[in-house]
Amino acid sequence: QVRLVESGGGLVQAGGTLRLSCAASGSILTFSAMGWYRQAPGKQRDLVASISSGGFTNYADSVKGRFAISRDIAKNTVYLQMSRLKPEDTAVYYCNAQAGATPIFNWGKGTLVTVSS
Repeated sequence: QVRLVESGGGLVQAGGTLRLSCAASGSILTFSAMGWYRQAPGKQRDLVASISSGGFTNYADSVKGRFAISRDIAKNTVYLQMSRLKPEDTAVYYCNAQAGATPIFNWGKGTLVTVSS
């Protein structure tokens, strides 16, 4: 099993930026895609962005144009650059490998993003 460790969360004001990192213990190209998910208090966990092994990206409508997913293959790391943050972006953010649209591994601890108004 590949271990995934998220980092980079924190407290930021609305309109601010953050970059999240997801470090994998193995090659991220092993998987068809890598995804960033988030779970706000009392809500289900939703997919925010994904990047395929071929480098194609997809975004949830709520973050399109504000978030950007990228990767460093040599470092086995996936990033989520978040800009123009809104209070509704407040959530715990997780990364996971995907098989099709299905997350593969058990969820890690995630990283908390809090956006103040």
